[in-house]
Amino acid sequence: MCARSSFRERSHPWGPGLAPCALSGPASGARGQLSPGSGGDRGCNSMTLEAIRYSRGSLQILDQLLLPQQSRYEAVGSVRQAWEAIRAMKVRGAPAIALVGCLSLAVELQAGAGGPGLAALVAFVCDALSFLVTARPTAVNMARAARDLADLAAQEAEREGATEEAVRERVIRWTEDMLAKDLRDNRSIGDLGAHHLLERAAPQGGKVIVLTHCNTGALATAGYGTALGVIRSLHSLGRLEYAFCTETRPYNQGARLTAFEFVYEQIPATLIADSMAAAAMAHYGVSAVVVGADRVVANGDTANKVGTYQLAIAAKHHGIPFYVAAPSSSCDLHLKTGREIIIEERPGQELTHVNGVRIAAPGIGVWNPAFDVTPHDLITGGIITELGVFAPEELRAALGATVALDGPQK
Repeated sequence: MCARSSFRERSHPWGPGLAPCALSGPASGARGQLSPGSGGDRGCNSMTLEAIRYSRGSLQILDQLLLPQQSRYEAVGSVRQAWEAIRAMKVRGAPAIALVGCLSLAVELQAGAGGPGLAALVAFVCDALSFLVTARPTAVNMARAARDLADLAAQEAEREGATEEAVRERVIRWTEDMLAKDLRDNRSIGDLGAHHLLERAAPQGGKVIVLTHCNTGALATAGYGTALGVIRSLHSLGRLEYAFCTETRPYNQGARLTAFEFVYEQIPATLIADSMAAAAMAHYGVSAVVVGADRVVANGDTANKVGTYQLAIAAKHHGIPFYVAAPSSSCDLHLKTGREIIIEERPGQELTHVNGVRIAAPGIGVWNPAFDVTPHDLITGGIITELGVFAPEELRAALGATVALDGPQK
């Protein structure tokens, strides 16, 4: 009832598919004079780290464009509203994008959208999912969820005695299970990654210093986080000395969101400009770099927030293990190398303006890719998933066709 080709070109009824909390900075001089923040302005603690609020028939998202100055939830009552929120980056992070997309469909289905009749219901589900995939194409999680959920709807509709009500309920329940699974997977990633990193970077014991990029925490997932989940686990084990987080221009997810999470949970951390990362590695004894991923392909090449590639190069130069932390749902073994990944390009105004105020000379040209691709040979620590930590060359054998976007499913 729902052909796989439906996720490419279709017409859609929804429309065309198209002051931060303070952290202490490094003091000049030798390592040891660094004074990482350990909580900062506790005014941040009046806000929440819950990016997605869902109950049957109701979905709200935390508008992350307003953080850390404001904490405001926005109701999402339709697939169209979810698409717009994802596209505008009110919600971001590959896992969270897929969750909000699928949960918005569940809200519409709970309200009675789709049908009448099984064929019309399945067509509605397929069209909605196909449309959601177009919001931000680089992250694979939404595309995989769309495939799996559309297939589920079609299979349930073909069962003997199937009813519209039963299919609707099964699709809604699947999305709710997806929310719970993401949180479980994140905790596994955090624990597996923390122990692997400690064995590699601190085999004799002691604490580690970790550098991370963008935001990969509770605000990018159902909770806990991926790369930031590893740092959380290290902190829980009492093995984290402190973390560096990059500001992550041009959207400043590191300064606005990751710093906010560190302050909220009293994890010792220091904010640096993107251009300071190599210097931090050279002067402050960084033990490991841990980043997230929006898509990992068969040879281990990884698409992540732009700026990741240069961090991997700097880490390799300094002999620092470089890790990628991502759920298996972010792994797409259908693509052989990173050259096949479609890289989203964002409007130039995101780089030339901050909060609507121009900071660049009028008339200057702008190139603003949202992601870059880190070659697999620079991922020297490993790829951390909920199933284990793998070297890039081990990924295909370890995960197999179960995570290929067009391959068989579990």
